[in-house]
Amino acid sequence: MTFEIVSGTTHGLADTESFVALLGSLPEHVELLGNLPGHLPHEGGTFFRPRREIVVTRAPGRLDLMGGIADYSGALVLELPTAAATHAALQLEEGDVLTVVSLSTNIASVPRRYVMSLAEFVRDGSPISYEEARARFAADAESHWASYVAGAFLVLMRERGCGFERGARLLIRSDVPEGKGVSSSAALEVAVMRAVAAAYRLELSPRETAFLCQRVENMVAGAPCGVMDQMTAACGEEGRLLALLCQPCEASGYVPLPPELSVWGIDSGVRHSVVGADYSTVRTAAFMGYRMVADFAGLRANEGDAGGHLTIEDPEWHGYLANISPVEFEERYMPLLPNRVSGADFLAGYCGITDQVTNVEPARIYPVLAATRHPIREHARVSEFAEALRDWRGLAQAERLGELMYESHASYSACGLGSAGTDELVRLVREVGPARGLYGAKITGGGSGGTVAVLGRRNAGVEVAKVAAEYTERAAVPSLVLGGSSPGACRFGHLVLK
Repeated sequence: MTFEIVSGTTHGLADTESFVALLGSLPEHVELLGNLPGHLPHEGGTFFRPRREIVVTRAPGRLDLMGGIADYSGALVLELPTAAATHAALQLEEGDVLTVVSLSTNIASVPRRYVMSLAEFVRDGSPISYEEARARFAADAESHWASYVAGAFLVLMRERGCGFERGARLLIRSDVPEGKGVSSSAALEVAVMRAVAAAYRLELSPRETAFLCQRVENMVAGAPCGVMDQMTAACGEEGRLLALLCQPCEASGYVPLPPELSVWGIDSGVRHSVVGADYSTVRTAAFMGYRMVADFAGLRANEGDAGGHLTIEDPEWHGYLANISPVEFEERYMPLLPNRVSGADFLAGYCGITDQVTNVEPARIYPVLAATRHPIREHARVSEFAEALRDWRGLAQAERLGELMYESHASYSACGLGSAGTDELVRLVREVGPARGLYGAKITGGGSGGTVAVLGRRNAGVEVAKVAAEYTERAAVPSLVLGGSSPGACRFGHLVLK
């Protein structure tokens, strides 16, 4: 089997070559499964048809250095693409059947398999609704993972008017750890979307790729994420922070890490999920806070729909909490906001929110004040952080960067998105401190567990490993250290195997 780079860069090719080697040895992989031959469909001992083109793509995870959950409120965020990545290999198939196999990084583990006809996404000549697709995948927990893959086809049908007359065989392998807050889902979505685009000859810009993938996660998988993860997986550059102003997502350039600094991720062992109640509750509470602030400011709200969604005429902040200055918020609006409010009481007074991917639940209690305050202050913190890196004058600035990270972490906890594990990791980093090369740490992404981002001197990897080892001993859970960086999917391009 030979391959060529059709577009992009050779960076990140080493792990891709390993994946290509795996493709060429699938008969051996099937043999290693021993008594599980049925888990990989095969013809002549291989998954792919012989003498047919195979497209291979690659998308990294992301480490959220600053910004995190403030993305949906319009804040600036700083994201680093990880060295760990997801690969997708796609071969067009006769007929309309989509066959997906996801391989574990542990070759002895049982692969996950999903098969469907793409015609199931069409009724009376039109694509089915997102609600129907979401309900279909939600009904079967064992196959819900496939919504992140098959959803690419439905989103392209609905958003781009694509028709898929041919099916596909799709093989996936990922080194991005799941449930660790480093965006394994976005890496999967972007790798698959780029493979589909290359194989079916669709032109998608990097930005459009990210928004289509967010659509997959929001509307098909049912996870109310922002778009920063998909933008990083699609548009990230190796060794540089992607600065995104999430309004809805405008690239503000790349911020290089100074040569004296490095970033690591330490896994807390606490599984993270943006589908969980904590993230959704805090996100909804932030939009409830925006609705209240808009009302205090005299902005006009247009009548909402039955689902509790409305629009607000907002020429001042353009719908984003992050555009309110901390001083204005604290002097004019913060004293008027309740600490907590029930969904029922909120709906009785304000009818709905502007967020289209969450719903106010009447019986739930929402932390409105903390969730509203967080993105306003976080945007200011991230802006200061980015400016310091752009105007880097040496390690004397690093302690201030660390303090901004600690402040961000505390704000997450105030919203209810902390965890004992991530708090302990941050405490251990602070205990080591600048004298031994560690400046700051914070929980990442959606919070409630997952990975802690650590900022330190470039040569502080040994201290990071010691922190992880001490945490493992105290918490009695293995702790993974993530390091390094690699290019986003669009920078990498795709390979064609023949």
